[in-house]
Amino acid sequence: MGIFGKKAASGFSASSTAEQVTQGIDGTGLTAIVTGATNGIGLETARVLALRGVHVVMAVRNMDAGTNVKEAILKEIPDAKIDVMELDLSSLASVRKFGAEFDSRGLPLNILINNAGVMADKFKLSQDNIELNFATNHLGHFLLTNLLLENMKHTSRESGIEGRIVNVSSLGHTYVYNEGIRFDSFNDESRYNKYVAYGESKLANILHANELTTLFKEEGIEMTANSLHPGAIHTNIIRNDMFLKCLLSVLGIFVAKTTQQGAATTCFVALNPQVKGVSGEYFVDCNIAKPSSQAKDADLARRLWIFSSNLTNLK
Repeated sequence: MGIFGKKAASGFSASSTAEQVTQGIDGTGLTAIVTGATNGIGLETARVLALRGVHVVMAVRNMDAGTNVKEAILKEIPDAKIDVMELDLSSLASVRKFGAEFDSRGLPLNILINNAGVMADKFKLSQDNIELNFATNHLGHFLLTNLLLENMKHTSRESGIEGRIVNVSSLGHTYVYNEGIRFDSFNDESRYNKYVAYGESKLANILHANELTTLFKEEGIEMTANSLHPGAIHTNIIRNDMFLKCLLSVLGIFVAKTTQQGAATTCFVALNPQVKGVSGEYFVDCNIAKPSSQAKDADLARRLWIFSSNLTNLK
């Protein structure tokens, strides 16, 4: 990573890997859900958490791919605890089904990693008639988090271990519409720009974590919620975007991360003791960073929460 590999306050940098930032950490007894764990940084996150003894539940859209990843992890880490469960974040019905099935297993939940994401090339609506980027990247994770909150609260109280929610956002959150979130026209095809729509959903990820933090503090709950930018990584999310693929091919030697480096910040925020008690922050390269001014707007975060609750029919 050259000049971009300089260590900062945490002792880690852009060149640090997920294994390095969790070295020596024993996650035995912890249970984590990782969405989008069949490829890219989601897969590496699941692998490294399993390596540290965490019971990992892979929430995946493609069960065959999920099973293959599980088998590959078990081949490397024979004593790993890995489960695979079906989850399509673009479908609210699928999210509700996942929540019910997870509860039926009677498992505790210490860590929720909202990692899965899409960048829709063209305007498309989800099964619930919601713009696909917003539906998948934010709304599905918003509903999933709310469905699992009581379990996480109970687990935290019973275990005495802080629960952690990790939202994988992006630097793309800075490239949004003037109003930040288009509450009144988020389904407007005539104004669709895939980069801006993606940025809007990533801004929502940060605002979601911030509002969760506010709620946790009000209720006195021993839980944290943070967001992060994983870095520029050549993953499946840009598989249909020739511009970004070419850009990374040209500039990759200077700015792009490997998958192992890309998963580092997620694993750091999920497991590292340095993050204990830290909530409502935005991390880059395993260090606290400053997001956009819109990402720190408490009123916007509250408005988004209410808007999302209405869309998902939550009380």
